[in-house]
Amino acid sequence: MKIKMNSIGLNKNPKDTTVVVAMSGGVDSSTVAGLMKMEGYNVIGITLKLSDDNQQVAKSKVCCAGQDIIDAKRVAHKLNIEHKVLYYQSKFKSGVIDNFVDSYLKGETPIPCVQCNKTVKFNDLFEEAKSLKADALITGHYVKSITKDNKTDMYRATDENRDQSYFLFNTTREQLDYLRFPLGGLLKSETRDIAKKLDLNVADKPDSQDICFVPDGNYVSVIEKFRPEAFKKGNIKNLNGDVLGVHDGIVNFTIGQRKGIKIAAKEPLYVIDINADKNEIIVGQKNDLLKKEIILKDLNLLEDKEVFEDEILVKVRSTGKLLRSKLSFKEDKSVLNLLEDEHGISPGQACVFYKKDINGYKVLGGGWITK
Repeated sequence: MKIKMNSIGLNKNPKDTTVVVAMSGGVDSSTVAGLMKMEGYNVIGITLKLSDDNQQVAKSKVCCAGQDIIDAKRVAHKLNIEHKVLYYQSKFKSGVIDNFVDSYLKGETPIPCVQCNKTVKFNDLFEEAKSLKADALITGHYVKSITKDNKTDMYRATDENRDQSYFLFNTTREQLDYLRFPLGGLLKSETRDIAKKLDLNVADKPDSQDICFVPDGNYVSVIEKFRPEAFKKGNIKNLNGDVLGVHDGIVNFTIGQRKGIKIAAKEPLYVIDINADKNEIIVGQKNDLLKKEIILKDLNLLEDKEVFEDEILVKVRSTGKLLRSKLSFKEDKSVLNLLEDEHGISPGQACVFYKKDINGYKVLGGGWITK
């Protein structure tokens, strides 16, 4: 007798299917664990401890530390599922925090959530799930995944306000084929409703607001803690090379920034460029932020290069709109030509590729903006 395809696209009965659910202690991952249990899967919950429990972290709305681990344990107990805690503080420090700090020192604007997904979450956790002989790794990300013939494709979530596909562009093809995202077709309100029906203690828990190691939103304080020598005074110049003022450290600035420049001018000034080698901030007017060409490095392609011969859509920041573009592959670099105007594109940010089909906006991969 042929076994019917289960809800995560595998030809196995749920009772014979083991899934690892990444449980951060929030409502999304807890609800996913509840859904998998309710559907009859053999569920193992795993929580990653990434931050140490200092008072500042304990009081904040961040994931992977303090109260969240307790909440995840309570959910696992409520659902009667196995639960493990993996202690990854040192891996998180070297793979995410150090990268974050170094990126700012280079004059870039980093995205630590992408690095976290690439390293501890979808690398180390991937290997842990495999070692447990799980059939799939399940997360609470708001991303649609469609699995057919053992190949999984990733799409923007139905709830575009919650869509997290931008942060997952670096997921490899091997990882993606093993991952599942059950919340991709739900609204956040629907997720909370399910959590309430399952009587989970986190049903009304507020969402995480900050980067988990920047609990008060003050990223400069993190850099000061790990690299106090980074705060060197330098010149603020205009595009003609004229010195307009002095700054207290390039880490205080990001491309497109308007506030905090502290220079009087007839027209508002924006940060146009950050020259880390010369310790200089370059300012200009808003039109000077317009860019048409972007240089990318370290591409992660989820489709063959032939797909990119046609026009694609891209996002150059997590909150940005989709922009029509053309991607070309050079010997030593990849060049993206924007077919629409965009301001304030910053090195260190991700450029994520999409293409629309009958299922929605499919993620084709992405790369890092270098220039």
